[in-house]
Amino acid sequence: MLTPDGTRDVLPPEWAWREHLRSRLHAYFGAFGYQGVELPALEFQDHAHPQDARAFKLIDRDGRVLALRSEFTTAVLRLVRSRFPDGPFPLRLQYGGRLWLRAQASELGRLREFAQVGAELVGVDTPHADAELLLVAGGALKDLGVRARLEVGHPGFVDATLEDAGITGEAREALHAALDRKSGPDVARLARLHGLSADVQRVLNALPDLYGGAEVLADARRLAHGERARAAVERLTRIADLYGDDTLLFDLGMSRRYGYYSGFTFRAYADGVNRQILGGGRYHDAAHGTGLAGAGFAVGLERLTEVAARLMPPPVETVLAYDAHGAAFAHAQGLTVELAWTEDPLALARYARARGIRRVVRGQHLEFLEVQA
Repeated sequence: MLTPDGTRDVLPPEWAWREHLRSRLHAYFGAFGYQGVELPALEFQDHAHPQDARAFKLIDRDGRVLALRSEFTTAVLRLVRSRFPDGPFPLRLQYGGRLWLRAQASELGRLREFAQVGAELVGVDTPHADAELLLVAGGALKDLGVRARLEVGHPGFVDATLEDAGITGEAREALHAALDRKSGPDVARLARLHGLSADVQRVLNALPDLYGGAEVLADARRLAHGERARAAVERLTRIADLYGDDTLLFDLGMSRRYGYYSGFTFRAYADGVNRQILGGGRYHDAAHGTGLAGAGFAVGLERLTEVAARLMPPPVETVLAYDAHGAAFAHAQGLTVELAWTEDPLALARYARARGIRRVVRGQHLEFLEVQA
């Protein structure tokens, strides 16, 4: 029987490799003081939740609407509000688990159930905190041997430019989307369609090309109109200085989820593969009246498992053992052991051939198994 659309079974080799990557990520985050929390798969429906419209919902016996977890950051903030209202801040938390999202018509074929591992730095809003998250995110990928480019932006730069030009509503959303996907022709067409001034058109048309090392921040500073846009550029400049590594790439047209992120955003793409494997940014919990500042990121485990497949070590040899003493001996040699479930040599031979098992342990001796059947 097939699984529902957007879900899949994970078979043993992939499961083992994914769990290895997951544990390595948790260990790396922990080395920077990020403490683990476990969050329920079910939360009360929250209309302020950024994914509320796409969450799977059900009703409990008391008539309350529940939602399957569709994003981790909101759940972490709920935990902080209820369990750590007085801090101490900053709080460094990490998490992992599965998420569920209803697919939109344009996303047919995408997973509706997927796994993430992530980290949140809650309670402070400083360039130092932003740089820390970039350091942890980029360092975690390097620790796994994954070569990736880390791209940083600030949706506030774009949004301030559009706000100053009086662009609102659907027009604003369309321009954000066009800039985020670097569609120069669409940006130019939309700017003309909405009658933007020549100066604003010049800035918007330049944004898709404002991509590169820290040197593009100087170009952005010259294009910035208004205090808010200039503040966004200065924040990125300070982050670059604190990060202290010229491998960071800056994308001034980055407008991903501009209504959600209140500060810098970032994402990582594996070298040679145009697949985003992590993303995050800065936010404020304004919807619940706390104004709680935070920033974080999440790694998509399915995508990470895929791009890191070339790093998967060869499997440890599996042998058959007839008893516990033989199993202990083989384990001491660093081998994987399956205990024989029968003394029938033909049954064992057929099974070994199907599993690719070549050796058997008898006492403290490893012997090649006769697999002819």
